[in-house]
Amino acid sequence: MKQECINFGFEARYFQSAEITADTKQLIFVIHGYGQQAKYFMRKFDALQNNETCIIAPEGLSRFYLAGFSGRVGATWMTKEERLTDIKNYINYLTTIYQKLTSGRQDIKTSIIGFSQGAATASRWAAMSLISFDKLILWAGIFPPDMDFEKASHQFSNKMIYYVYGTDDPFLTKERMDEMKELSKKLGVSPKVISFKGGHDIVTPPLKDIFL
Repeated sequence: MKQECINFGFEARYFQSAEITADTKQLIFVIHGYGQQAKYFMRKFDALQNNETCIIAPEGLSRFYLAGFSGRVGATWMTKEERLTDIKNYINYLTTIYQKLTSGRQDIKTSIIGFSQGAATASRWAAMSLISFDKLILWAGIFPPDMDFEKASHQFSNKMIYYVYGTDDPFLTKERMDEMKELSKKLGVSPKVISFKGGHDIVTPPLKDIFL
């Protein structure tokens, strides 16, 4: 048996909080976690919306039923199967959105928030796509250990990197926290660490600390 791949046109949705106007000064890309939908995830960032800020919520390119064969639907950015193809596809997808929204607008600043699985997605996109961004926030997730560290280190230079987590997050064990520290050293970055009392979730106070 021989596996082949084919390149074809692909349509995918994303959500934005408002129209981009002459008053828009900032785009905030919010990259959801495993099993979430962008339109619901986006609501967690309502506190950041104003006339100068537009929230952009892309969605993982694979969707599935969260339980059984019907009911609630979630999305994922990748699995272990054909992971490199999935990574290439979502980087192209995210970059295409970015290029569309920032075309002719060099005055617009871009920030990226990656939550849980989306932290790895956001990190890879920021490192591999050569987009222009100011802030990268990893929330309840860490840098992926298989990044191109040389390229990522260059891209992350002079950028504002944040690491946000809940002190009661069951997924962030001591081992994961130690891994994040080691990966940060390899990248040559020193993320600003913000913790809050809570679990595996997005809460408003750290968002306001970073953006408002």
